[in-house]
Amino acid sequence: MLKRLAACVRDAKLTAILTPIFVLVESLIEVSIPSVMANLIDEGVTPGNMSEVIRYGIILTVLTVSAMFFGAMAGYTASRASSRFARNLRQDMYYNIQNYSFANIDKFSPASLVTRLTTDVQRVQMSFQMITRIAFRAPAMLIFAFVFSFRTSPKLSLTFLAAIPFLTIVLAIIIKIAFPVFRKTFETYDDLNEVVEENVRGIRVVKSFVREDYEIGKFRKVSDRIYSLFTKAEKTVAFNAPAMQISVYSCILMISWLGAHAIVASGNVEGAGLTTGGLMSLFTYTMQILFSLMMLSMIFVMLTMSKASADRVVEVLNEKSDINDGELNLTIVRDGSIEFKNVSFKYFESAESSALDKINLKINSGETVGIIGGTGSSKSTLVQMIPRLYDVSEGAVLVGGRDVRDYNLEILRNNVAMVLQKNVLFSGTIYENIRWGDEHASDEEVQRVCKLACADEFIQGFPDKYDTYIEQGGSNVSGGQKQRLCIARALLKKPKILILDDSTSAVDTKTDAQIRRAFREEIPDTTKIIIAQRVSSVCDADKIIIMDNGRIAGMGTHDELYENNNIYREIYDSQTKGADSDE
Repeated sequence: MLKRLAACVRDAKLTAILTPIFVLVESLIEVSIPSVMANLIDEGVTPGNMSEVIRYGIILTVLTVSAMFFGAMAGYTASRASSRFARNLRQDMYYNIQNYSFANIDKFSPASLVTRLTTDVQRVQMSFQMITRIAFRAPAMLIFAFVFSFRTSPKLSLTFLAAIPFLTIVLAIIIKIAFPVFRKTFETYDDLNEVVEENVRGIRVVKSFVREDYEIGKFRKVSDRIYSLFTKAEKTVAFNAPAMQISVYSCILMISWLGAHAIVASGNVEGAGLTTGGLMSLFTYTMQILFSLMMLSMIFVMLTMSKASADRVVEVLNEKSDINDGELNLTIVRDGSIEFKNVSFKYFESAESSALDKINLKINSGETVGIIGGTGSSKSTLVQMIPRLYDVSEGAVLVGGRDVRDYNLEILRNNVAMVLQKNVLFSGTIYENIRWGDEHASDEEVQRVCKLACADEFIQGFPDKYDTYIEQGGSNVSGGQKQRLCIARALLKKPKILILDDSTSAVDTKTDAQIRRAFREEIPDTTKIIIAQRVSSVCDADKIIIMDNGRIAGMGTHDELYENNNIYREIYDSQTKGADSDE
């Protein structure tokens, strides 16, 4: 895990290295200040020597200013290093997510990915900043202060050693109890984000069914669960502070008692080799040593909290796409012919049943193929094998006579345009959305494909026409308009294979017929696969495939299927007779 995170430091290396150096210098200066103060008391204040007071006063001023300077520089470099580290983490996570296959994406919910990219990265960033600064400062202060205190009084310095085992045991118990709770808390954040995301996306449905109170209840429930877990974890961590205070005050009492006893027993200020200034410096070293221990315990607590986040971040970074360029890396797709050879597919290896089972199918280049079937019959799953959104579990899918796994992935997907069931438009103008198909396309090419998709007619009705701004998700256009824009975007790719996955469901039958006629006349060489619920959308196809429970239950033309296939006949009759009765 650490090795994977360290790879994201990159351009933050210099500032990350400078931070500990500044911290070490700052710590050394801070630890030397009590010794100078002891000399000021013993050599200047006690004998009343003003020249020594002034000399040591100047030295103290220089040391203080120097400590402030190096401390400020350490803070500056630590901040820059941690910010760059967090930026690199988010970039690497985001770039890796872009390479995920659908199977990879299925492992993470959108809410979980959002939490990992934001909250989890922020916690890792804070830990990185603490490691580069406080994690060096605390042990440095501890070592330096102990060395200086040992020089002042070896006997009294041994008092500090009694506190260390006690603090170590307390800290180990805290970490053992708190870590599992923190991990569970951060996982619950995923549930919180999921509730919010679902509510925002479905806000129109929520309001239309007057379910605001129900959604508020869902949010309160998961929010209370986070509160409960965090409270439990923080209560455990809270024991750290009293443990530190017990150690600090116990050490101060012991040093005060032993130091005073040694001085009084000797009958003079120099008793036991300890001066008044030396005793005062020991008090300061006590605070520095135990404050360093407190900082170390805070670091361990913070690292305990962030380890759960770091694990979740590394999971995203280490997840590798199970779909990559083929070994042959073919860069030419000969034509739009498609063949399924004994194809079976499972979404998960542990799944008991296959989503596709022994599919054998051949589609010639330029053919129009319709696919119909009931909900859950794996119509969408079938066509997702073609551009390798998923890879087959058994068998092979051939495009242009070659196994899709032999192609360069980008080349394959550029030759297969797919309009999915869930149509997505992005914030930007219509021109910008359509040019997702080809970013270098001219205005005339964009307008041409929009005419093919029957989108030009409603675009011309907008005040800004093709410069009309589309809101995020296409919320300012209707479902049918969104579908036609997505079809136009796919056509701009000039694909050899065009797949419409129930992407004309929101379009009226007249417009649907116009789109299909434009396809026949304008792109006859493109293989067209149309998944539809309406028989009218596929009845004029060269062949129609009936899917049922992951198998091909029938294949042929409209007339052949109507005569020989009961499933097709039932679907056709139920739709046409329903239409007749409505009339």
